[in-house]
Amino acid sequence: MAAPRRSTPKSAIPQVSWRAPQPAPIVLVSGPEEVCAERAIAGVRDFLRAEDPSLEISDLRADDYTSGSLLTMTSPSLFGEPRLVRVAGAEKCSDAFLAEALAYIEAPQDGATVVLRHTGASVRGKKLLDAIRAGTGGGVEIACAAIKRDSDRFDFAAGEFQAAGRRIAPAALRALVGAFADDVTELAAACQQLISDIPGDIGEQIVERYYGGRIETTAFAVADTAIAGRYGEALITLRHALASGADPVPLVAAIASKLRTMARVAGSRESARELAARLGLKDWQVDRARRDLSGWNEASLGLAIQAAARADAEVKGGSRDPVFAVERLVTVIATRAPFGA
Repeated sequence: MAAPRRSTPKSAIPQVSWRAPQPAPIVLVSGPEEVCAERAIAGVRDFLRAEDPSLEISDLRADDYTSGSLLTMTSPSLFGEPRLVRVAGAEKCSDAFLAEALAYIEAPQDGATVVLRHTGASVRGKKLLDAIRAGTGGGVEIACAAIKRDSDRFDFAAGEFQAAGRRIAPAALRALVGAFADDVTELAAACQQLISDIPGDIGEQIVERYYGGRIETTAFAVADTAIAGRYGEALITLRHALASGADPVPLVAAIASKLRTMARVAGSRESARELAARLGLKDWQVDRARRDLSGWNEASLGLAIQAAARADAEVKGGSRDPVFAVERLVTVIATRAPFGA
């Protein structure tokens, strides 16, 4: 699957996927997702090095810039080797860098590739970005949008295996994404580890063997049993998770995430595909939420969501006993009744 797509500022230059980066005199790597940006920059380096192993690589920071550095690093050497200059911190660039970079893109050096990293964290350097996007310097842009939603993470992980020419079962992919729901860097590393270690197709049992101990996976197991109304099993699963070192914060987050998806799906008669597209979910997430809604009604779901909001505040410092806060939340959800009723 392709990397998650987001709208980017209007640009007259080619937009290149971070999975298939291409060199140009100026390569703008924009957006906040560092995993994708690192891959893009490494891909440009590998492309250039494959063309000429004598590639000279230099690094500089736009926020701690010494005047003249950009021109010095891009100027031809005695033997005329190709040059790659990687510029970090463009979103915090100094006035000196901004002035020299604007002058440089008007007449880039032959044989030089300048990769400019801008996270989008500020509007600093906007004049330079606008000039590059207008086509000055003959650049390309590699947009690295934030990977936040479940569907984004699912697409990202699926793309890792597709790019490697490997097959992973849908259930295994869901389990893997669930195990690293809060860290794209770790998700990327886990995908690469499975690709490296496992010679054949990757099934759910393999993912469970490698990453079954992850807190996030345990958290969703607690959520699943509570939402299904299996009160005794939910408490046992919760206590096992806590005894294994699980933090109450991700436990509550996992439960709240499933409840929110249920609330978004509840009452809709659209097809799974149409609803998923409208809500930014995957078809399987809609199908799962609809199954989870069995036995729930508007009142019980509202009660559970309120309990999750209370538990979230308590485990983040609002209570002296976060473990009790989670246990009370699980009780409310599994019994579908107010605590102590």
